[in-house]
Amino acid sequence: MKYNYGTAICAAFEYILETYPEAFILGQGLWSPWYVGNSMTDLDKKFGTHRVIDTPVSELACTGAGVGAALAGMKPIVVHPRMDFMLYAMDAIVNQAAKWSHMVGGQAHPGVTIRAIINRGGEQGAQHSQALHAWFAHVPGLRVVMPATVADARDLLIASVVSRDPVMYIDDRWLYDLEDDLAPVEELDLAVQGPRCLREGRDLSLVAAGYSVRLALDAADRLSDKGISAEVIDLRVLNPFAPEAVVESVRKTGHLLAIDGGWRTCGIAGEVMASVAERGVSARMGRIALPDAPAPSSRVLEKAYYPTVDTIVATASRLLS
Repeated sequence: MKYNYGTAICAAFEYILETYPEAFILGQGLWSPWYVGNSMTDLDKKFGTHRVIDTPVSELACTGAGVGAALAGMKPIVVHPRMDFMLYAMDAIVNQAAKWSHMVGGQAHPGVTIRAIINRGGEQGAQHSQALHAWFAHVPGLRVVMPATVADARDLLIASVVSRDPVMYIDDRWLYDLEDDLAPVEELDLAVQGPRCLREGRDLSLVAAGYSVRLALDAADRLSDKGISAEVIDLRVLNPFAPEAVVESVRKTGHLLAIDGGWRTCGIAGEVMASVAERGVSARMGRIALPDAPAPSSRVLEKAYYPTVDTIVATASRLLS
């Protein structure tokens, strides 16, 4: 059956709610496609509003309730339609969910899943366009996943909910039109998931996460027309970060271009490059990320602000020259 990225997320929610009676979803706008697109269509009608709960506007309150429910043995999924507004819930995520198991010697596990949606472009401006995955990947005790494929949109969400650890599941609206066939659900162990090679190559390693993987795959096609064989590595899991697949790819190609949809300074691209350098791999390296400036509101400036396939092709060509 053909799914797109959004309906794959919806399929994950259906599987979770059907399989785990202790699972429920809460957040703002969950009954409205304006907030969550087609990723939660009719879930409230199928499973009831007591399990798909559209909350009042308080990011901290609904996230704190989710953390508490997880400590009580439930499997809550807290949905934030905009990652930017989720910042009101930082205490519940960073000071509570991420720390509990450590502080009590592993005797409690707040297995809450926090779905944060990146929603950029369209002249939305600086306060509605942030991809803050590097922030959360910096926090010990908090798993961070960024699905870039239709299959991972479903499977990493299910794995997040099954995990005993708090997980930040970050999806990107710019991926919602991706389509693919899905195999039957097979529950993954999130603890052993990590980077995956989506396309093999011999000249250059393109390493990315989330929407940047889509750009990397399109750029690899364009580079192939120029006689350049690019390997594409999808990071998938940002915390804990397992760099082995990246290191082996760069050891083979001798060239690394790390691509990130977040800001350049202290970003994931820099972490990828450091992981290769620390393991003594000799390679030419470069990175593409957002400039260190808030997102503009002008459509003209947005075209200059966000990296594109052309940006990757041009940077890769210079790196190999």
